[in-house]
Amino acid sequence: MSAAVPLRAGASAGAGAGASAGASARARANATTEAPWVKWTLIGVALAFLTFFLFIPLTVVFVEALKKGWGVYLAAVVEPDAVSAIKLTLIAAAISVPMNLVFGVAAAWSIAKFEFRGKNLLLTLIDLPFSVSPVISGLIFVLVFGLQGWFGEWLRDHDLKVIFAVPGIVLATVFITFPFVARELIPLMQAQGTEQEEAARVLGAGGWQIFWRITMPNVKWALLYGVILCNARAMGEFGAVSVVSGHIRGQTTTMPLHIEILYNEYQFAAAFAVASLLALLALVTLALKYAVEQRVKAQKRNAGDRAE
Repeated sequence: MSAAVPLRAGASAGAGAGASAGASARARANATTEAPWVKWTLIGVALAFLTFFLFIPLTVVFVEALKKGWGVYLAAVVEPDAVSAIKLTLIAAAISVPMNLVFGVAAAWSIAKFEFRGKNLLLTLIDLPFSVSPVISGLIFVLVFGLQGWFGEWLRDHDLKVIFAVPGIVLATVFITFPFVARELIPLMQAQGTEQEEAARVLGAGGWQIFWRITMPNVKWALLYGVILCNARAMGEFGAVSVVSGHIRGQTTTMPLHIEILYNEYQFAAAFAVASLLALLALVTLALKYAVEQRVKAQKRNAGDRAE
């Protein structure tokens, strides 16, 4: 009899612990589970917002672009000023994206792999274009390189033009887009740590060998993701480029500026035709972004698992 009492007591304690754990699990589930009507209401609100502010405007762009037929659409796209705007947009992106690629990799590598004075300041400066209006950044370049600016007289004496010319557009684009690559790489490199690089160094690998064979393969998808975002931002930039370009038609107008000029001249079909090219670029960028994003998430998970 005395031996049976502890057994019954143990069973009771076990049952009580199980019931307590079950009650705790149900409480957690109730705390994180909403009623069905709440869930469907939130989904409906989100879909309505996307419909009115994304899907409908995007559809209108293509409908208006093709409203007068393919002939008018193609004429607007191959018109000399439009071709010049497309070329200038591609040139600005082709110069600014590689420059920001180099800067982003160098900044991310130094911030994630080394400790040095001014590290937090560098991080803050990288985020500067996110906190400064593009128009203000354009005005800064005008004040520095304009005719009345700090280097204006020197540039004029040497017959060099920055503002109201292609170099000014490239500078403005570089400034606006330089955080994207660095900001994609820094968290991933920090999560991966320095163990692999240190092991390679112990085994006799040089700096460039470590960079190309260990660091770069581990961040290649995040790097591509940052390049995609940087390129999309470069091609769609309006504010800073508008300030430094001078709106010289056929010479310093990018695609967004050309669209604005056409719209202000009431050439709606031509404006929407050029806008549809930017919209197509955005859709292609979105598809690439989604595909690369999945790779980046998997890479970050692997980096987190190795860190643990």
